[in-house]
Amino acid sequence: MTGSQHACAIIIRAYNEAASIGRLLEGIRQQTIQNVQTILVDSGSTDGTVAIARQHGVEVVHITPQEFTFGRSLNLGIQNARADRVVIASAHVYPVYPDWLEKMLAPFENSLVGLTYGKQRGAPQTNFSEHQIFARWFPDEAPPHQEHPFCNNANAAIRRDLWEKRPYDENLSGLEDLDWANWMIAQGYRLVYAPEAEIIHVHQETPHQVYNRYRREAMAFKHIFPQEGFNFWDFLRLYVNNASSDLRQAARLGSLRAHWRSILSFRLMQFWGTYQGYRQSGPLTWQLRQTFYYPSSGPNNHQNLSRQIEPIRYNDVQDQGK
Repeated sequence: MTGSQHACAIIIRAYNEAASIGRLLEGIRQQTIQNVQTILVDSGSTDGTVAIARQHGVEVVHITPQEFTFGRSLNLGIQNARADRVVIASAHVYPVYPDWLEKMLAPFENSLVGLTYGKQRGAPQTNFSEHQIFARWFPDEAPPHQEHPFCNNANAAIRRDLWEKRPYDENLSGLEDLDWANWMIAQGYRLVYAPEAEIIHVHQETPHQVYNRYRREAMAFKHIFPQEGFNFWDFLRLYVNNASSDLRQAARLGSLRAHWRSILSFRLMQFWGTYQGYRQSGPLTWQLRQTFYYPSSGPNNHQNLSRQIEPIRYNDVQDQGK
């Protein structure tokens, strides 16, 4: 335990996120909980990411591109945290409501809860298929008791004293959150989904970046659960089923003409990347790090349940996706 006066520490991992990090930091500034420590773990940004963070009073720690993995950067950030609760957020998310932190931290009142994670929704520019994924993975209502280790460190929180017993695996190519949650549940702690702790997750990925994301996550999944498999027939079946479901949903919404190409492309890259990741699972070399984490830059209309609280009014011209 740290004995800090902070309600929580917020760890943000970033690489060239100048276009989005300001909105996250503005959302943190408007939270009902204000006594927070915010830490940016920067992995070699060459844009204005670090300058924007410092303008908001954020503590900055650095990790080199050669050292970077998701787990390693999180461990570095948490080492600098001076709070007993650690909130983890991607640099390209932003909270919808001013009680985001309140709702994320509330489950820790139960001493058996070791990890919480919140709802994610897409932005207006989010790929149609990813909107469907967010709606499936992050429903409006929480199950009474979640027994499986699914969670997502784009919007999550953990107990620091548990992390001290077992830091994140620094050798995984991704899914360090799933791996840590799997360990935590095995220790007898609980994982809680907090849907009211809602963020907008802004992904603007090229098809190749989508492929890379799912490939590295599949490599990590195979490492965590070596008994699992994903063969060519799984690729075909899941691609056809998911693409067909998205196309039907787009047709019901009258937007098939606008989205059919992106649906077919996204689902192809998602499941082809997964298939290749299972085939290529192995050590995370520097060449793979460059491919996964430092790619070349390239150019469901789900309705949320209403809440009795006004959303944050951001000062820029971007739509909150609400």
